[in-house]
Amino acid sequence: MSSSLGLGLLLFWLACWAEAAPGAADTVYTGGVIYTMDARDTVAQALAVAGGSIVYAGSDAGARRYVGHNTRLVPLKGRAVMPGLIDGHMHPVEGGLTLLKCSLNYESLSIAEFQAHIQACLDQHRSNSAEAWFEVVNWFRYGLRPQGATVSRATLDALKTDRPIVVRDTFGHSSLVNSRALALAKITAKTSDPANGRIGRYASGEPDGFLEDAAQNLVLERVPKPTPAENLAAVRAALNAMRRQGVTAFLDAVAETPDIEAFAAIEKAGGLTARAHFAPRIRPEQTPDAPSARRAVTRVVALARQYDEGPLRPRPSISVHNAKLFMDGVITAPANTGALLQPYYENHGSAAHPKFEPAAKREPDVYFPAPILREILIALGEAGIDPHLHTDGDGAVRAALDGIAQMRQALPGRDVRPALAHCELVDPADYPRFAELNAIPVLSFQWEKPAFDSIEGARDTLGPRRHALIEPAGVLAARGARIAYGSDWPVDPLDEWFALQVGVTRMDRPGGPPQHAGRLGTDSGLSQKEVLRAITANAAYELHEDHFVGTLEAGKLADFIVIDRDPAAVPPTEIAATRVLRTIVGGQEVFRSEP
Repeated sequence: MSSSLGLGLLLFWLACWAEAAPGAADTVYTGGVIYTMDARDTVAQALAVAGGSIVYAGSDAGARRYVGHNTRLVPLKGRAVMPGLIDGHMHPVEGGLTLLKCSLNYESLSIAEFQAHIQACLDQHRSNSAEAWFEVVNWFRYGLRPQGATVSRATLDALKTDRPIVVRDTFGHSSLVNSRALALAKITAKTSDPANGRIGRYASGEPDGFLEDAAQNLVLERVPKPTPAENLAAVRAALNAMRRQGVTAFLDAVAETPDIEAFAAIEKAGGLTARAHFAPRIRPEQTPDAPSARRAVTRVVALARQYDEGPLRPRPSISVHNAKLFMDGVITAPANTGALLQPYYENHGSAAHPKFEPAAKREPDVYFPAPILREILIALGEAGIDPHLHTDGDGAVRAALDGIAQMRQALPGRDVRPALAHCELVDPADYPRFAELNAIPVLSFQWEKPAFDSIEGARDTLGPRRHALIEPAGVLAARGARIAYGSDWPVDPLDEWFALQVGVTRMDRPGGPPQHAGRLGTDSGLSQKEVLRAITANAAYELHEDHFVGTLEAGKLADFIVIDRDPAAVPPTEIAATRVLRTIVGGQEVFRSEP
């Protein structure tokens, strides 16, 4: 063949290719193992991105059509790619603030270590004012050593300071305060327990320093709120932590107005690196009757109108189309503020010879009575707001599902996506109701392992039958529930990959106490593909953004991560070691840990 004929054929084929080819992409990624998480679980080799959206997901050969003169080519070299992580339940401003405060770092501490750590913080952050509140965070109350050890206000009173101290438990449902804090808050033996809360007391009736659930507000309302500058610093710290983990979208599950304002300021300045969803809280005390319940929903709608930026776009934005309701507290002793269908067990023996038997009555009740919950859920559904309900105990789960059933009956065909967060204990009769009602369990997988809170803090007070059923992720999935994931950070450290590993293994890291070896409970857990889907496609569905993100398909926004291993193929015990190499949001790289 002559050179002129060869050149002519080449030009002909190039012209045909150019005529048939779509517009050139901005970036083409090739040579990867790309988990699209689409309905067919397609695994691709290449992605083409243009204008912040995916225009192609398929083979390397097919991606060549999207390469133009200005296309940036990124060879993946066999690395794994998956949709960006979507955290369906966290508290990012609080999480960012904990990175800036005195922290007990979620550690299992002896009483002496507990005191020494707080004293070191006090010495480092001195104040000339005896009324300057001192806040301590990330205390793992249930890991106090040795087992059975207790603390009280006297433990804090022994520290060298005159300042009021409040120590926040990691779960967020308990605080320990010193006598100075109790005095400033005017909490005495005569102070009644608030609704949906409890003041811990000595046998004499005097407060012992523990404040459970709503009782915390008696003190926390006196602690100075973070300044706008502190909130901005917290948001920046939170976003930095998230993008390093590969989080490209999240739900702030108890969004206060200053929190939304801080994120809005960061977004306006161009610093938002994850899609921000917010769930303003509706409180029980705001809704004593049906009219007030409707007014509470109206306030959420007003916040949505003020801050929600509409349908998702390539650049991260702010969404407000969720509302948060706490149905109960936590099922872990000694708090025992989670609502159960049957009473907790109490020790009717001694410490040396315990004898756990059912208490005389069932308490506490759920925080929203059924008629009020029905009004709120229907009003939210009518307004296009998805309810997000904290439900820890089986009584709270039952009440929430009953309310959702009434909402479905009142609003047939309406696309409302209610979520039940945590669901640590679910009665077997309610397993199939999640799928029947399209109610989404948003689970924190890292709790599904043997630990002080799930063993020592729950085994005796739940009793053997119920304890065997805790953290029912596998059985809910088997009954058709669409499980999403939420870290609940800063209740735990932000470690998404460890949580995914626990969701499969139901085991802690090696090296823990011998009593925490092995798997938790009788539940089978989830498969590797199921936990990955929970933190991508299912969480996108929960947040009503599944038409835009959650899978890697043509037409969706280019939110994805490049990681150093294949999380669907490695041994389950290696998932926690996954390292994020790149985080891409709307086609823009917001984090890179490789050259």
